[in-house]
Amino acid sequence: MVVIVTTTERWELGGDLSVARIGYGSMKLTGWPRGERPDRDTSLGILRRAVELGVNHIDTSNYYARDGVSANELIREALHPYPDDLVIVTKVGALVEGPDISLPEARKTGLTPDNLRRGVEANLRSLGLDRMDVVNLRMGDIGAADTASLAGPLEALLALREEGLIRHIGVSNISADEFAEARKIAPIACVQNLYNLAQRDDDPLVDACAEAGVAFVPFFPVGGFQPVTAEHLETVAARHGATTPQVALAWLLARSPNILLIPGTGSLAHLEENIAAGTLELTAEDLAELG
Repeated sequence: MVVIVTTTERWELGGDLSVARIGYGSMKLTGWPRGERPDRDTSLGILRRAVELGVNHIDTSNYYARDGVSANELIREALHPYPDDLVIVTKVGALVEGPDISLPEARKTGLTPDNLRRGVEANLRSLGLDRMDVVNLRMGDIGAADTASLAGPLEALLALREEGLIRHIGVSNISADEFAEARKIAPIACVQNLYNLAQRDDDPLVDACAEAGVAFVPFFPVGGFQPVTAEHLETVAARHGATTPQVALAWLLARSPNILLIPGTGSLAHLEENIAAGTLELTAEDLAELG
């Protein structure tokens, strides 16, 4: 089946980067931090097919590497020289795997100015770029007893932006209070947090971002390691002849115009299904049933 992107919905990320609302997340290409991964040729094919289908927003990180397979290097091999409109977003900061994981939040070494610089520079090298379009500051666990301050890390990224290494700054894994704090320190282009049809704790943050003109980019939009389950999800999917992940993605698109999707997959067929979700129009009845 040939799939084309028919949605014209876009978002001005950071106010000047026009991106399709359905992008692609590269984590699954490496099987990081756990799970199976596709072979190299399949991974390269997925990235190239995504761009063919109109995807121009790819989420990645230098963290996404396992057993010699790096998401950034796959992206570079598949797509460099990059299309003029391709927006690549990465993240640096508190590690979610590795030696930092057992440390108190304020002692996570990824949040120091030197290591934030190393993280940005490592992403630039592996992607073959002179400047990152967007760098997300990945904070530690929300609500941790010893939560690190946003101020120092954001100031370090602002300095890198002044050097021309970063175009826009985002934040990841933050609370609504931290979002308000971050906006007092730096211009924020996007927030990347866990959010999907079944996990809606960030409803107020989605709305706050929309009011501020800031993109909200949910990770694990179809559940991540645990598929989304919600009342009436299968009923709505059957009504449209769609899959349940497609309905979960369509619900996010309907939830708020500032939501940008970065579903990841190691399957060409699933990639096409995910992008086709952009053509699925949920009715008022569907949305009421899904809650």
